[in-house]
This record gives sequence, C-alpha cells and structure tokens, in this order.
Amino acid sequence: MTTVAATGRVVGKWHGAWLRVEGYWTWYRRHWLSTLYSTGLQPVLFLAAMGLGFGSQVRPGAVTGGLSYLQYIAPALLAAGSAQQAVGESSYPVLSGFKWQKDYLAVTATPVSPGQVFGGHLIWSALRLTLAGAIYAFVALFFGAWTGPGVLLVILAGTVTGLACTTPMAALAARTFDEGQRFGLIFRFVVMPMTLFSGTFFPISQLPGAIRWLAWLSPLWHGTQLARGVSIGGVGGWAMLGHFAVLAAMFAAGWAAAHRAFYRRLVV
Repeated sequence: MTTVAATGRVVGKWHGAWLRVEGYWTWYRRHWLSTLYSTGLQPVLFLAAMGLGFGSQVRPGAVTGGLSYLQYIAPALLAAGSAQQAVGESSYPVLSGFKWQKDYLAVTATPVSPGQVFGGHLIWSALRLTLAGAIYAFVALFFGAWTGPGVLLVILAGTVTGLACTTPMAALAARTFDEGQRFGLIFRFVVMPMTLFSGTFFPISQLPGAIRWLAWLSPLWHGTQLARGVSIGGVGGWAMLGHFAVLAAMFAAGWAAAHRAFYRRLVV
C-alpha cells in the first residue's frame, strides 16, 4: 500500500469553497424534490392568494403605478421569498454544521479552511436563491405578473436581497451554542414583521411615522424597492443605486462577522 505524504498546505481559496459546493450539490440532486415547495412554490402560492384573490378587490391606481395589484406585488414577493429562504438556510443548517451533524468540523480536519467552508455556504446560497427566483419568475409568468424583460433583473435583485440576509444570520448561527431557540424568535418577531411591513403589500408611507424608520433599516425594503425599480419602474436610478449600496453594506458587515465567527469556532 502506498502512503501519500501530507503537503501541509491549504487548498486554494476558491477551490476549497467549490469543494463544499460540490458536497451540497451531491446532496441536493438526491433530495431536490423535498425542497421544491420552499424553493419556489411557496411564494407562488402567496402570489396567487394575494395577487389573484385579494388583488381582485384592489383597483389599479397611483399607488400601484396604474398596474394591477398582482403586477405590483410580484417583484416584492420574489424579494420576500429570497429573504425568508436565506434566513431559513443560514440558521438551523449552519448550526447543525457546528453542533449536530458536525460536518464543518469534519471538513476543516482536511486542508479546507473555515473561511472556505463559509465561502462554500455563500456560493451555494447564491445558487439556491437564484434557482428559487427563476422558478418563481417562470411560474408567475403564467399569472401575467410581469410587464417586460426586467424580470431577469428581478431575479438578481432577489439574490442580492437574500445574500444581505444570509451573512448576518450565518454569523448569529456560528455564535449559537444552545439548541437554536433564538431562531424561532427571529422568524416570528423579525422575519414575519419584515415581510408584512417592508413595502411588500403596500407602500411604507402608509405606516405611522414613529415606526417607519424600522422599515428603512430592513434589508427587505431595500430589496423590494430594487426589485420594483428594475421591473415596473417608479424608482430613480440614484435611489436604486442607494438601495443596492445598503444591501451590499449589510452583506459585507455580515460577512466580516460570520468569517470571524467561523474561524473562532472551528480553529482549536
């Protein structure tokens, strides 16, 4: 039997991250059907209920830009679905990698570094968010939800929104040592209010001024404005650039916190 000597060198940064993506893909191609509902069908059902059901009672007007309510909320629901998916996939699954399945510990026993483990999670999250957005956009097409080719940019806006939620949540998960009870509180008291009151279903100008600033802090409001801007217009170019900059800043801050947390937890 031939013995291979260890080189003692960490694999290339991108190579190590893509090795993690390969592992995710191996699992996903065997279990993709179990994720189909959360990947794209849940937002579509929401679109059918609110856009076709409730939306049939809402007349086009100045608030909707003269469009049907279905067309008004379609890009916002894509962004909301991306945010919810990002939080869900960066909470318990990340904690599991440290605490239950401990696959992060197994992987970092190889030449793959904690930073590459986190990088693989980000790449896979971006791919999953893009896939979910594409499925939603394709199905919503048959509802008459889109007014032009801007739908392709809406998918990208959804991915950016999701990533702005992915990194802070992963940072929190990497600092969680109990059974993750805080995640339930976040879903109930952060994600759901953010979905309802970040301009998804009505403009935040309808909110009381005393709490409107909370919507401004929400990544979903910026993502919703960005998605609507590239899809149905009504948002100026500089404003869209500002919304993108805020999402990029949230992503960067979360990345720095998560990157450090992964190293602190995985490097003994």
